Parts: sequence; structure tokens; C-alpha cells
Amino acid sequence: MSNGIEVSTKDCTALTDAELAEMADLSTASRAAAFEIGFLSKQREEWVLVTHAREDGKLRGYAMSTLERIGGTPSLLVGLACFTHTRCANAAIDAVMHDLYRRAVLAFPDEDVLVGTRFAHPSAYRAFVGLEDIVPRPEHKASGEERAWGRRLAKRFGADGRLDDRTFVIAGDDNSAGLLDFEPTREPKEATSFAVGFPQLSASRRDTLVAFGWAMAEALAAGTLPK
Repeated sequence: MSNGIEVSTKDCTALTDAELAEMADLSTASRAAAFEIGFLSKQREEWVLVTHAREDGKLRGYAMSTLERIGGTPSLLVGLACFTHTRCANAAIDAVMHDLYRRAVLAFPDEDVLVGTRFAHPSAYRAFVGLEDIVPRPEHKASGEERAWGRRLAKRFGADGRLDDRTFVIAGDDNSAGLLDFEPTREPKEATSFAVGFPQLSASRRDTLVAFGWAMAEALAAGTLPK
């Protein structure tokens, strides 16, 4: 439990219809994502773990994720996530990410872990608090290897061929797309610092931004993420 937030994680295959409906209700109220039950049902086949964050039994956020190796590199991928817009939004996303990092250190002890997802709003960079070498970020020209990581992640997210590897924008195809949706009523400081270089995304086309950073082995072992 963190700041009154209770977190639980289980296999996506164990999701019940009632839980999917609860998750869809939270997403429908979102400004960036509207994950309907049918879409969420398909996504549970794409990802391994689902993490729920609740306050007094009420769903305040969730994430579908997987821990895997991409070309041998330990990776934590958040396929989709959605969080409340209320006052406990920061606590909910921090609690979910802390639980995912706890599982990452168990899966990949003594290794740095790449953390990747998709965003539609700079506020979502809140999920990367405590990570190193975040890409994309303001005033940073991505290296060839970082651009290659963008392409690898876009392919893993089912958007091969739709990524601009200089801006890290995935052009939408008008269909629902998985992303980490975090846009609380009160913007976190991360929204200000990362908004400077945040590209214009087409909401109607459902564009997303591929982003990633590194959770260092020392921080994972110490259990200090997010900071």
C-alpha cells in the first residue's frame, strides 16, 4: 500500500469480465484514451501482467505489461495503462510503477532494465521518474542506437513501419492504440519539463509517442524507484 493505494498484480489471462468493465469505465472518462471492453479483451492476450491500483476499493489506475528480453536486453514494457484524473493520480501511478519495478528486479537481478511505453501527453513522463537516459527528451538529439531502440519498440507495439525515428512519433491508423494515459487535473512537474520538446500529435488519428528510459540495477535493487 502506498498513500492509501492498494496494488495487486496477476496474469492478464485471469482478468474477469467485471474487471474489464471496470477498466473500460475508467478509460472512457479519460481525455486521451477510451479503451473499450472489446479492445481491452484483445490486449489481455498481448500482455502478460495486469496491475490494478485501488483506493478504498475503487479503481484508480491499471497497467498491462510484460517483462521480456528484446535482443537480449532486459525490458519492462507497458503496453497500455490508464489512471484517474483525481487528486490521487500521482500516488496511483507511482504505486503501479513501484510494483512493476519490484517484479523487474526479481526477473532480472543485477541488470539494468529498459522501460518502454507509448505516450499521448507529456504528463505521462511521470511514469519515468527516477529513470536514466530518457528518450525522447528536450534538447537531446537521439543517437543511432537510441533511434534503433525506438524502431524495436514500435515493432514490438505492433506499429512497424509507422514510426518517425527522429521524432519518435508513431502515426496512428485511426484505431485504438495502447498507450500509458496519465493526464491528471493537476499537471505534474514532469509535464512542464518535457512539454518543451513534446511533438504535436493527431488525436483523431490516434498518434502516440514511443518513449523509453533505463532503470539502473542499483536503483532496482534498492527499491527506490520511482524516486
